[in-house]
Order: sequence, then C-alpha cells, then structure tokens
Amino acid sequence: MLYTLLRPLLFKLDPESAHTITFSAIQQAQKLGLLKNTAIPCQSRIVMGLSFPNPVGLAAGLDKNGDYLDALAALGFGFIEIGTVTPRPQPGNPKPRLFRIPEANAIINRLGFNNHGIDRLIDNVKNSGYRGILGINIGKNFDTPMEHAVDDYRIGLQKVYRHASYVTVNISSPNTKNLRQLQTADALDRLLGELKSEQTKLAQTHGKYVPMAVKIAPDLETAEIESIAALLMKHRIDGVIATNTTISRTGIAHLPVAQESGGLSGAPLTQRATAVIQQLQGLLQGAIPIIGVGGILSAADAQAKIDAGASLIEPLIIVVLGGAIGVILMAMYLPIFRLGQVF
Repeated sequence: MLYTLLRPLLFKLDPESAHTITFSAIQQAQKLGLLKNTAIPCQSRIVMGLSFPNPVGLAAGLDKNGDYLDALAALGFGFIEIGTVTPRPQPGNPKPRLFRIPEANAIINRLGFNNHGIDRLIDNVKNSGYRGILGINIGKNFDTPMEHAVDDYRIGLQKVYRHASYVTVNISSPNTKNLRQLQTADALDRLLGELKSEQTKLAQTHGKYVPMAVKIAPDLETAEIESIAALLMKHRIDGVIATNTTISRTGIAHLPVAQESGGLSGAPLTQRATAVIQQLQGLLQGAIPIIGVGGILSAADAQAKIDAGASLIEPLIIVVLGGAIGVILMAMYLPIFRLGQVF
C-alpha cells in the first residue's frame, strides 16, 4: 500500500533527487524515534572471521559517505557497507547520471564515485552510534593515473582500517575510466600483493586483523574469472563480492534510456551475477567466502545466490524502487520474501 501510494510521486522526480529527499526523510524519522529497530529473521553466521547477526546486508553505493548509518541500522540489516569512497572528494560524473528502466525493474547509473572524501566518511563513522558489522568500500580518484592506482587504494586501506569491520576493494565499477583494467592478471597481482602487505602491517600496528574483500564485475569471461580466483587464493584475500553492475544491455536494448552509458542493476543482472558466483564457488571450493550481489528481488533470487555458493547477500531491490525509499520498503518486504526461511 505504501509503495503504491509513494511510487508515482517519487517517479515524478529524477532518481537522484528522489534518493536525496527520501534519505533525508529516513534520517528525520530515525531522529524522531519513528523507526523501530527491526531484526531480519535469519540465522547468524561467521564469515571472514566476523560474526554476522544475519546474512542480509546493504550494498555499497547507497550511503556513499556514511551519512545515514544510524537510520540504516534501525532497519535490521546484518551488515552495512558504505562507500565507494576515494582519498580526495570528487563530484562524480555530470548529471543526469541515474536512469530508471521500470519496464525491466532496473536502473542505470554512471555516478562515478561521487563522494565527500575519505576523511569526511571517517568523521561520519566516528560520530555515528552504529556498532554493527561495517564494510567500507574504497576506490581510486578519477584523476589518479592508472599506474598510481595502488597508491589510492593503499591510502584508503590505511585510513579506514581501524574504523571498518572489513574493507572492500572496488576494482569493478564501469563508471571510472579504465578502472576495470585492474582486474587483468598482472595489474591485479600487483595490487593485491601491495594491499596484502599493507594489511599485514596495519594488523600489527592496530593489534587487530581487518578482513579485505575484492568486488568484481559480472562482465568477465570464464578465463578471466579463473585468473582472478587464482590470484585471490595466492594472496589470501578474505572475501570476494560478486558482482558489481553490468555494461551489458542484453534483453533491454530496445527500452527507453537503455543506451545510456553506465552500470546496469536490477533484474537484468540476476542470472549473470548468480552464474559468476557459481563459477567462483567451483574454483574457490569454500576457501574464500562469496558475498552475492546483483538482481536479488525476491526470496527465490536470494535462494539462487545461496545455492550458487554465496555466504552473504546484499539485495539491490533499493535501486529498483527508485531511491532510498526502497530501503524502508525492503525492510517491510523481507518477511514477505521469507528470507528467514531461505537462510
């Protein structure tokens, strides 16, 4: 009922405006005590050495700067991932950069890592009351040359290390020029080697081990996935997130705005993301846990990700519903989806 009433109003706004307005509403509702702390009825589990109260998390990209942690915490997620954040603030790509495709339950974004910078994110984390599992997703600035990309990731890892439960290395966004080149064998080998060495130093400095995950694209060929899996094993990476958004337009090319550049999320990504998880599981054989992302719009989609080998999931129903209001609706719909029975 709520969604039926609000959807036409929200869809009169451009997606980015709807996102900002509804997130502000969520924050105000939390401050006024109108959000009840809910718990998604799923079993707890240990993944990457961390104890997750439930395996349903919030993917990075929604709360890029950690501005809304307290409000999001009231919605019952087992973990929250914020970012992607870069060492320096950057505006992202020019607007418009977010496009709904309601006929396909999908959205295209080319936001381009718009964020207020890593120092602002850390301040927000320190000032929040959130004490749950927190992932911080790090990337490189758009104007950092690719040959120096590792320096940006090293800065990100150093700065967020003591504030994160785990750190995600985002090398798969299609919206930062050439970023996906970091998934090629030689580049990834160097990057993971440097970051693993830095992780070891930071663990000694801070007296705690913070797991590190790598987020990969859905548009990889079989041989590329095999190469990535081998490097994840070689460098003892703690987790892999599969997948980011896709540049493919298979099945939707005829729809309005489908030819806009950017990453596609939602229903068209469901099967491909699940296929990548299944391939990774076959290669990793449980040695490295997989977090499943991409086109999780129902309990059946969640079950498919788990059956394919995911230990945790980050549903993307939020992007289909047109902004932050989707988070509230997701919290309402989860019991209907029976995710508690899935897990």
